[in-house]
Amino acid sequence: LRSVPTDVAYLRSVLPASTEDAFFDYLATLDASEVTVSAVPEGSVVFARVPFLQVKGPLLVVQLLETTLLCLVNYASLVATNAARFRLLAGPDMKLMEIGLRRAQGPDGALSASKYSYIGGFDCTSNVLAGKLYGIPVRGTIAHSFIMSFTSLEEVQPREVTPLEGGEPVDLPALAESWLQRVCELLQTPPEKVNQGELAAFVSYAITFPQLFQGLLDTYCVRRSGLPNFCAVALALHQLGYRAIGVRLDSGDLAQQSKEIRRVLRTCGAHFQVPWFETIPIAVSNDISEHSLEEFSREGSEIDMIGVGTNLVTCPLQPSLGCVYKLVEVNGSPCLKLTEDEEKMTIPGIKTIYRLYDAAGHPFMDLMALEEEPSPTAGQELAVRVLGHLGETSKVVPTTVEPLHRTYFRDGQVSEPLPTLLEVRSHAQASLSLLSPAHRRLHEPQPYPVAVTERLHRLLTELRQASQ
Repeated sequence: LRSVPTDVAYLRSVLPASTEDAFFDYLATLDASEVTVSAVPEGSVVFARVPFLQVKGPLLVVQLLETTLLCLVNYASLVATNAARFRLLAGPDMKLMEIGLRRAQGPDGALSASKYSYIGGFDCTSNVLAGKLYGIPVRGTIAHSFIMSFTSLEEVQPREVTPLEGGEPVDLPALAESWLQRVCELLQTPPEKVNQGELAAFVSYAITFPQLFQGLLDTYCVRRSGLPNFCAVALALHQLGYRAIGVRLDSGDLAQQSKEIRRVLRTCGAHFQVPWFETIPIAVSNDISEHSLEEFSREGSEIDMIGVGTNLVTCPLQPSLGCVYKLVEVNGSPCLKLTEDEEKMTIPGIKTIYRLYDAAGHPFMDLMALEEEPSPTAGQELAVRVLGHLGETSKVVPTTVEPLHRTYFRDGQVSEPLPTLLEVRSHAQASLSLLSPAHRRLHEPQPYPVAVTERLHRLLTELRQASQ
């Protein structure tokens, strides 16, 4: 945080003329050398009421940081959490692709969504710029507009593909047409129902990317056209030594269609003696939501990859995250925002946050203590007050005690190496996996308790009484 002369001049132009010159002189010397920032490591699971970022420094400077810090963490945390929910619903083996670029809140929101979806557990993104900037694996499929741009095989140029092991180039449109007759006969599909433009699009794509051929099956009719055309081109490529890498569905009953497609792929694989054919990955898209994933699980499916866009990057179930930035101590004196709503009341004083683990290795409580208090000890009984039940004391005995905060910025310098995006993603997935099933479930989860020490509770009580 350093001042720029043009910024100070702009502020002088918009602030009241009565603003003292000394204020602008102060802004001209502003820097962050006296600011210290501590935080939970990026990618950590954080619960409500637990301070995940602690900023110390001159009051004016730390207040100037408020809006910037909240902007940086609110949307990022929201999207990462949303992505983590999709990952929990999909299970560990399903491939998840973020495809939200077209629906995101502008280019900045799109890049943030790609980055934090990856942290939350998605495997790849369709956002090529995010791949370039952050190293996120990039994936995609052909578009409906590409398929619709063809009308016949005569439009395919060039026409030849060289076999994988070498040899004379082969006319792929002619080879695909011959395979199409055999596929239609096997599937009892009338050849005249197959869309020739779609076949031309598949062939053209296969000529350009013979090792990466994939099919989008629902531009016209999956059963009568998309699937026979794909199988014909994939079998033609197989004859030349290549393997198709997948198909995608973008409409209809995705779970049911995936089962029908898998049946056809198995039938073709067995009949034409191409064993790998039955394992061709099936990807789906089309406004996928958490409800969609629950239906896939309930109905059963043959889906291998899911592309999620709108319902991931726009977070419709909770469109904003209410992180706040509150003053808890000034000039060495703890302070308190008092309100009738206990959930909005701040917890005073500079605090150290501990995560308490049970014998099974699951976190069972986060504990806030004043900074000067001694650290709780594993195996030692603790007297605590749980937020929401401050009137009664609880006793807990943690098996492991973990301090949550680390200091990342001190004396104007980054004081600890920042993790790579892949390290943050791995940490996020590990943190989620440690949660007990009761806390991790998405429907009616068991509330995770956050508590304060008896000493912090006494301070809170004293400040509340002094304010009444």
